[in-house]
Amino acid sequence: MTNKTQNQHLELGLINTLIIDRLTTPGAYLMAQDGKDVLLPGQYLTQEMKEGDMIDVFLYTDSEDRLIATTLTPKAMLDEFALLEVVDVAPFGAFLDWGLPKDLLIPTKLQKTPCKVGEKHFIKVIYDERTHRLVGSEKLGDFFERRIRGLKPHQEVEIIIITKTPLGFKCIVEGKYEGLIYHNEIFENISIGEKKTAYIKTIRKDGNIDLSLRKIGDKNSDGSKEKILSLLKENKGILPYNTKTDPQLLKEVFGMSKKEFKRSVNALAQEDMIDIKETGLYLK
Repeated sequence: MTNKTQNQHLELGLINTLIIDRLTTPGAYLMAQDGKDVLLPGQYLTQEMKEGDMIDVFLYTDSEDRLIATTLTPKAMLDEFALLEVVDVAPFGAFLDWGLPKDLLIPTKLQKTPCKVGEKHFIKVIYDERTHRLVGSEKLGDFFERRIRGLKPHQEVEIIIITKTPLGFKCIVEGKYEGLIYHNEIFENISIGEKKTAYIKTIRKDGNIDLSLRKIGDKNSDGSKEKILSLLKENKGILPYNTKTDPQLLKEVFGMSKKEFKRSVNALAQEDMIDIKETGLYLK
């Protein structure tokens, strides 16, 4: 007995729950409630599968633009975002590895910069009305909602880092809004495609959101002190850094600004837990 509900219709680009209607030489034909069926090629069949079973499959189009099913799950489905590697280029576009036998096309007109094999590009999977295929698009600005609903300053949100700009890193906020983390407020290593928790600083009139990776108003001094103490213990009580150390080096080693580092080590010194010397920090 299963709790699965059979799909009413075949839905391109999504996971469908379909019933195995009949087994044939090419594979299994799966049916939705409206009577439309789709082939699941034999390579995806298992010995346990039989007529009448309901199974979950992803639907996309094959090299001849026919709707096809697979038990594989792509790295991104319809309306989802992903950082994908370019595996081939052609005059009309580039092909990205999204985890399926047929690569995902990103048409030239939907690229921000020309794609090269081996590069990774952050895209959204969309439905192309003209070709009736799933394609990738780098032009994400068209998809952001500009009317911010249900969000407010200081609120915790989920973000995806999408691109680096002269000002900072652009992000997708809660899957539908555009946000920015300024370079001078980043004290940890972040990378394109990474998912993180952030906090809303400001919601601007243009619909963009200014973000912080740290809770607004939280200096995080206790956490910073604990990190410094932990690193000291890991390094036999000695670290070759002090309040005169280069800010970039402090950011790389401790993940904090020089101001926060100075505040934390001075607090630890006042609590008689460390000594600050010309040669570095020493655990007492």
